[in-house]
Amino acid sequence: MQIITPLLVGFAVTQVSTLTTSAYLHRSLAHKAVRFNPGVAFFLRFFLWLTTGVKAREWAAVHRKHHAFTDEESDPHSPAQLGWIKVQLTNFWLYRRAANDPITVQKWGKDLAPDKWDRLMFDKGPLGLLISTVLLSLWLGWWQGPLAFGFHVVTYVLLSGAINAMGHTFGRRPYANSATNLHWLAAITSGEGYHNNHHGLPTSARFGAKWFDFDAAWWLIKIAERCGLAKVRKLESNKSLV
Repeated sequence: MQIITPLLVGFAVTQVSTLTTSAYLHRSLAHKAVRFNPGVAFFLRFFLWLTTGVKAREWAAVHRKHHAFTDEESDPHSPAQLGWIKVQLTNFWLYRRAANDPITVQKWGKDLAPDKWDRLMFDKGPLGLLISTVLLSLWLGWWQGPLAFGFHVVTYVLLSGAINAMGHTFGRRPYANSATNLHWLAAITSGEGYHNNHHGLPTSARFGAKWFDFDAAWWLIKIAERCGLAKVRKLESNKSLV
């Protein structure tokens, strides 16, 4: 039973990290579909720093390039070009290769210049990951903490890979694009599995088309909006979704 607890904790951290990635990095930063209150945005950035170490402007730049060249040769992680298994297994390295390209970041993230918090803290990704590992170790124990965080990292990377790999290979295509919809993937990625819907309406804050779709990031955004902590971008072409 001792090993079950850290695995459950690690999976829970992954789910919250995926929720934060979808709501903040993807829908807010990359596509500007929602604007969060500055305090909320800072909290989401801080949590992502602790759990992923991702540089927000790099993530947004790589994702924007993906939309500009979806499943074409210049797509950073296209299963149509590389095969879905390769993208699933090597998505992290494909992302890092694109993120390490200064031209990609400069061109597709030019509106996301580093601020003082990036320079002081958020650009130091390994530090955030180290702090999280230490905190989990103090809570769970000397070996359970690293196990929980390691399980989180592996699960987060695999789920991100599944969105780019399976989300462009298997499932339904209600919109005329190469991405797909997978309910089961959406359920464990805060709505990211409705990838075809997203490519069809990329500036919509809502990915699920039905009220019962598993779009947890959208639920979070709506709660924040009703509390006056977020403003959702309204789309004339997407009234039924937004």
